[in-house]
Amino acid sequence: MTALLRTPGRCVVMGVLNVTPDSFSDGGCFADAPSAIAHGLAMAAAGADYVDIGGESTRPGADRIDTDEECRRVLPVVTELTSAGVRVSVDTTRAEVAEAAIAAGATLVNDVSGGLADANMAQVVAATGVSWVLMHWRGHSREMYAAARYGDVVTEVCAELTARVEDVVAAGVAPAQLVLDPGLGFAKRAEHNWALLAGLDRLIDLGLPVLLGASRKSFLGRLLADADGTVRPAEQRDAATLATTVLAAEAGAWGVRVHDAAASVDAVRTVAAVQEARRRRAARG
Repeated sequence: MTALLRTPGRCVVMGVLNVTPDSFSDGGCFADAPSAIAHGLAMAAAGADYVDIGGESTRPGADRIDTDEECRRVLPVVTELTSAGVRVSVDTTRAEVAEAAIAAGATLVNDVSGGLADANMAQVVAATGVSWVLMHWRGHSREMYAAARYGDVVTEVCAELTARVEDVVAAGVAPAQLVLDPGLGFAKRAEHNWALLAGLDRLIDLGLPVLLGASRKSFLGRLLADADGTVRPAEQRDAATLATTVLAAEAGAWGVRVHDAAASVDAVRTVAAVQEARRRRAARG
């Protein structure tokens, strides 16, 4: 099986579908298969290019679940959505879960560990030919903030992602299968996230597609805090998320991973129209 990466001529929109009881934004909203399937179909109908299905929360401090439980949560949803023609990615750090999801129809593995959590992931990706998002990672949720120490976060993230690419290519994965993700919020504090957004061009200059996942994250909530310091709740961060979608699309990112897929679909189509108008104007001289 070879799964070509979706490249529609504009920034791709990946809709988040957490089949979990404890994710930071929508935990419990789609924890049963029927509601998850309905939400996935709605995101696809709104124009999402991928529906990204995750069965294990990676919010800060989250406890891990076992492989059987992760498969129980995600596989029925993957099966139903792919049978309905939806392009599905699976959000997992486990090779066993990825392999089962690919067998059920997933065409992309979104791995927040960049292949570091499970040494068998590169073998699964190489053997199946699916696309693979390598995210910058410095440990699981419970320990990651202890590793949020950087001199120059953009330089260090670029270097560590480059090293991961070299390792997985050496393990047999084709560069054309790979997408990079700077891992906003993962072993990153607010100042690191803002620096990575400001340095997005340097990540894109690495030469591989880049996925940005800023949706509803806490650094946006802290930016939008009330005068008394109350952090803006996750469900009220979609306007700020949309701003990051526009920034990513303007910078030339391959895709964005968002909770409100419909709004980001509209935004990336708008940015693409402006970019096309610029090209036409430049062609006229």
